[in-house]
Amino acid sequence: MRVGLAPAMAAPMAIPPGMKQAQTWTDLGFTLGEVNVTVGSALCGVLLFALFLAGTALLRRLLRRYGERHEHISPSNLYTVERLLQYLLLTVGLLWALDVVGIPVAKMGVFAGALGVGLGFGLQAIFNNFVSGLILLFDRSLKVGDFVELASGVHGHVREIRIRATLVSTNDDIDILVPNSEFVTGQVVNWTLREVARRQKIPFRVPYGTDKERVKAAALEAAAAVPFTLTMDGPRQPQVWLTDFGESSFHFSLVVWLNAEATRRVGAVSAAYNWALHSALEKYGIQIPFPQRDVHVHSWVGPGGAEDSGTTEPRAQGRHESGNDAVRDVRRDIAESASQHPKPTTPQDPDAR
Repeated sequence: MRVGLAPAMAAPMAIPPGMKQAQTWTDLGFTLGEVNVTVGSALCGVLLFALFLAGTALLRRLLRRYGERHEHISPSNLYTVERLLQYLLLTVGLLWALDVVGIPVAKMGVFAGALGVGLGFGLQAIFNNFVSGLILLFDRSLKVGDFVELASGVHGHVREIRIRATLVSTNDDIDILVPNSEFVTGQVVNWTLREVARRQKIPFRVPYGTDKERVKAAALEAAAAVPFTLTMDGPRQPQVWLTDFGESSFHFSLVVWLNAEATRRVGAVSAAYNWALHSALEKYGIQIPFPQRDVHVHSWVGPGGAEDSGTTEPRAQGRHESGNDAVRDVRRDIAESASQHPKPTTPQDPDAR
């Protein structure tokens, strides 16, 4: 009878007291309450969020190509969809990455409290601008491509509606970042909100005595010469208004409707119409009026024959009889200065010329 020994199974090696099991660098981390964060989980969370960022960029590129191929789709609507999808994907990616790291969203009470305190102090303006940006995207009162004018004097095209600010590009190709809250709480003039065409008034003046019909013919000819005029017929045809009777001239206004290309170029359009108006007025022999003043000179020399005196002092005394206090004060200062620093005098009063 043989007695055989069954092969013994390998038993786990016992770790002696005082020694720890060897760990890799990915197992290193820290523990905060019930949350255990390791280097490996943090790297996985960062990688996952990076994939969402790449997917968001790819989605935006696909949407832009789709808009370029289908011209009937509004670019502003496509931009709104693009931004909303971007915010949604980034939010989902961030929450998923936090869960992979080991920070459950349901147990983020401490983080939510700290975020609330931050919003109450330093992050209040940033959160306000973010919410204002969402309002602009949903409200549709401001779209990409609109020409706006703010109460602060900033005017230009809306290029982008970002998370914190809106990018406005002026006609001089200057990019200005305007906080989103300024569009929600401030006064904004949107020149292209309802339609792209708008009316503009070009003021000009002509001398009194000029035939009004000739002025109207010249102004309408100037409007026809400028390519920015929307139409020369119909309810939006150019008009010539006599707006005021000035001190030395008639005040007219050339009222024109501008086409879509000229709506966003306020300064250049005004200069173009002024140029055409000047050429048309010269063609019709109408001059630009100069200011006219009637000057009445009264003698400031009182009775007593001050002209017979060859000195300046009696003349100054004679002028003191004028009712103008400012003249009296100035003449007294001149007389005092002349007595301290005498100069050669002439018998003719320079002010009597």
